Amino acid sequence: MMMIIKAIILGIIEGLTEFLPVSSTGHLIIANEYINFTGEFANVFDVVIQVGAILAVILYFWDKIFPKFNNKRQAKRVYSLWIKVVVGFIPAAALGFLFEDTIDKYLFNPTAVAVALIVGAVLLIISEARNKKVRVPDTDDMNIFEAFSVGVFQCLALWPGMSRSASTIIGGLFMGLSREAAAEFSFFLAIPTIIGASVLKLFKADLAFNFIEWMTLLTGTFVSFIVALLVIKLFMGYIRKKDLKPFAYYRIVLAVVVLLIELL
Repeated sequence: MMMIIKAIILGIIEGLTEFLPVSSTGHLIIANEYINFTGEFANVFDVVIQVGAILAVILYFWDKIFPKFNNKRQAKRVYSLWIKVVVGFIPAAALGFLFEDTIDKYLFNPTAVAVALIVGAVLLIISEARNKKVRVPDTDDMNIFEAFSVGVFQCLALWPGMSRSASTIIGGLFMGLSREAAAEFSFFLAIPTIIGASVLKLFKADLAFNFIEWMTLLTGTFVSFIVALLVIKLFMGYIRKKDLKPFAYYRIVLAVVVLLIELL
């Protein structure tokens, strides 16, 4: 029963933070330490429950990411979008495959997360300051080079605490995307990125989970799906009107708190 309660808590944290530029993985690593949920299964759990958040993206953006075969213009836009997503996915996929074990060993700890939170906050503030002129108002207007460049920025998210969402949004803002377009493309890039990472984690673990562990995974995934669906809607409404600096300030405050706790 305690494992299920922990799964619910972590599922809520995942759903709340996956698509905000504050690092869901960082929050989960920090939370894991303080609810005594660590070890190999916890690392697998933290990655796999992100699939719930991805299912929320798929449901929310259904009409934009799936082609309507009776509408050639819409279908063409969808195919073009997925080409950009695949191109943007390649850099992080390659580096993640090569360095996953090293990252797990050295960066999955609260101190490394806190440092990444601060670095990401600084980059968020800089990208907001530079984003005075929008050249790409919508994801349909992106070109392949811009998609690849955002994908390169996504590599920063391999450092837990940087935030995949923050990294890709920062990349989008530096490339001249509007906040809304940067956020949307961040969501779309998450689909292959997180599904790929989850499948890799599951197979590296040989799917060798007992009944309680499977129930823990399913519970966390379901909770993250429900919470993420609400957060996506609220976040998209927010960025149409306001900038991302409050998230940067939150990251800095959280990092300072974590570092103080670690030092004491």
